[in-house]
Amino acid sequence: MDLETAKVFAAGLTIALGVIFPALAIGLIGREAMRGISRNPDASDKIQLTALLLVAFAEALGIYTLVVALIIKFV
Repeated sequence: MDLETAKVFAAGLTIALGVIFPALAIGLIGREAMRGISRNPDASDKIQLTALLLVAFAEALGIYTLVVALIIKFV
């Protein structure tokens, strides 16, 4: 296996694993937010704000993974 093939493989593996976990986290955040809102509708504003912030942080991890994969591929 030459260096270019190893770079492509490593970049692909990085992006595959790095997107799975933030996607699972976003799903879990959404599920728990809906559960919390259904149990206490009066707190929906606070729950939505917190869930939105947590989704943004989880999505940032996916973006960092994309950056790392691009660095592996092109450097």
